[in-house]
Amino acid sequence: MWKFPGGLSEPGEDIGDTAVREVFEETGIKAEFRSLLSIRQQHTNPGAFGKSDMYIICRLKPHSFTINFCQHECLRCEWMDLKDLIRTENTTPITSRVARLLLYGHREGFDKIDLSMEELPAVYTGLFYKLYHKELPENYKIMTGID
Repeated sequence: MWKFPGGLSEPGEDIGDTAVREVFEETGIKAEFRSLLSIRQQHTNPGAFGKSDMYIICRLKPHSFTINFCQHECLRCEWMDLKDLIRTENTTPITSRVARLLLYGHREGFDKIDLSMEELPAVYTGLFYKLYHKELPENYKIMTGID
């Protein structure tokens, strides 16, 4: 089955850092986090150690293109045209859906599909959190009252 690279986060590791690390470990491709695309939630997943499973799919920008895949985790690894990935029957439903989402974003603009990350100050002094959301228009970012 064809699928996108992925894996588990390390304790304290941010979502984007996990995606970048897993892609590099499995493919040898160096990449940069661009956005969050989708979240799958599943309960009673046998591989989730008795917990509910959140599978987060990110969009990355590659900085290298030569594949040097991990033979312990992958049988095969290659770049594939999104239209071919959508057409193949040898994939998972989530991979097929995300390929369609990416093709839509590529054709119509990634702003239509991306959940971007913004770091905001937490209630506790000196701490910050990351909020993932659709990009706000500039006039809503600076809005001080209800117009």
